Amino acid sequence: MSTSFNKYLYIGFVLFGIYELVVRHSAGDAATYMGIALAFDPFNQQQPWKERPTWQKAILIIHLAIVAGLFGYMIGNPTSDLRRGFIEGWQGK
Repeated sequence: MSTSFNKYLYIGFVLFGIYELVVRHSAGDAATYMGIALAFDPFNQQQPWKERPTWQKAILIIHLAIVAGLFGYMIGNPTSDLRRGFIEGWQGK
């Protein structure tokens, strides 16, 4: 895929993830869409990681940290369907 097309996909998935988080209040869906956005690297994919500028590395690492934080929030939230399903399954309900 070309880099410019990846940029549009990356931005689209990030915006859709922000929409899911802000408007629909769904941390699970937001984490999913923002995680999919990471698959579409908006920068030059032919450039090895060690040769990338620091600001590009920082953007991708911060993005990954946000996705991990959303998954952590989703799992740790007491009203989460994921957590409730795990607890009910563990207790044999």
